[in-house]
Amino acid sequence: MARDSQARRAPKKRKEKDPEGRMSLGEHLTELRNRLMICALAVLVLAIVGWFLFPTVFEALQRPFRIASKAGMEADLNFQGVATGLSVRLQMSAYLGLLLAAPIIMLQAWLFIMPGLHKNERKYALGFFGAAIPLFFLGCAAGYWAVNQLVPVLLSFTPVTDGVQQLIKYDEYLALLVKTMLAFGIAFVMPVVLVLLNFLGILRGRSMLKAWRWVIFLCFAFTAMMVPTPDPFTLIGMSAAISSLFFAAVFISIWNDKRRDKKEAEAAQSLSPDQASRIDHVVEPIDAPSRIDEPENR
Repeated sequence: MARDSQARRAPKKRKEKDPEGRMSLGEHLTELRNRLMICALAVLVLAIVGWFLFPTVFEALQRPFRIASKAGMEADLNFQGVATGLSVRLQMSAYLGLLLAAPIIMLQAWLFIMPGLHKNERKYALGFFGAAIPLFFLGCAAGYWAVNQLVPVLLSFTPVTDGVQQLIKYDEYLALLVKTMLAFGIAFVMPVVLVLLNFLGILRGRSMLKAWRWVIFLCFAFTAMMVPTPDPFTLIGMSAAISSLFFAAVFISIWNDKRRDKKEAEAAQSLSPDQASRIDHVVEPIDAPSRIDEPENR
């Protein structure tokens, strides 16, 4: 009985990890669940930080309306409803939490896909994440700058007469600002994705260039979907920015293709025409009878 109780209390041995990093489907799903929980926890914690940053961010978001007010345009932000202030603060805290947690989310994505990559693929993927994170924040800053430039221009179309005052819902303005910053952030990361595919040998620069008409069309469609404003300034400006980033990625990819083709040509020329190819003399066994007249075993 004592031996049975000791055997029951003995701790179970931990399953050794596969040296090649192979995992079953259940282990993949468990790993994905853990990564998603870390991302959700990071967003929640940083959203609490965003709650305390609300006064500072609120002052920064009023900047385009101060510029319009100095130019003589009457435009005020309006909080409709008793609970609108609380709702707006919760929304802004969630947006700030998601924005501040973007590096952690990208890091978790990298840790999830890294075990399945080869050594050269890890190098390219690490370069991708290292460039995508600062470019994403740079794109968000460009989106904020674009809103500061566009809001006074759009408000200037309102007639300046007595009794006319433009009231803007703050939640609608906040949604427009977040969509613009997010669209610019994605636009700045897009060329890095194309360059990564090129360095991995999946997509060549000439192939990207052939689809430039469709890319420009998709840029306009993407901008109209992400920032559904009636004005043409945001649509044209953002689409032009995304298109220019696409052509920059095409230029880098074409340069990399020429460099790669040159190395392959030099490697081919370094082979001597008189050099014999290596032949493997090891005979692999096959399932066949030892003699022709010997019947197969059934």
